[in-house]
Amino acid sequence: MKSQNLDISLLLDFYGEMLTFRQREMLELYYDDDLSLSEISEHAGITRQGVRDAVKRAEAQLYELEEKIGMVKRFGRVKQLISEIRGCAAEIAEENRRGCYSNDIGKAAERIAVLADRLEKE
Repeated sequence: MKSQNLDISLLLDFYGEMLTFRQREMLELYYDDDLSLSEISEHAGITRQGVRDAVKRAEAQLYELEEKIGMVKRFGRVKQLISEIRGCAAEIAEENRRGCYSNDIGKAAERIAVLADRLEKE
C-alpha cells in the first residue's frame, strides 16, 4: 500500500494538472493529506462511495497518462543515469589521482560531475 501511495503521489506531481480540480483535490486529500474516504466525503459533500469512485477513476486516469506519456518512467531512468555518470566521474578522478596524474583528465572528471549536478537540478 505504501508503494502505491508513493506511485500515486509521484504521478500526481507529473500529471496532476491534467486532472480536473475536483479529481486532483480528492487524490491530494486521500494520498498526500492521508484523509479517510469518510473525511473526504464530509469535506466534499458527497457520499463515501462517491469519493471512492472518484479516487479510483482519477487513479486509473493517472496510470493511463503514464502509460501513454511515460514521464515518470523517464524521470526515474534519468535519475539512475545521472547517478551512474557521477559514479563514473568519481572513478575517473580516483584513477587519475592514483596513476600518472593528468590535469586535463582531472578537469574533465570534475566537469562531468558538475554537468550531472546541473542536469539533475533541471
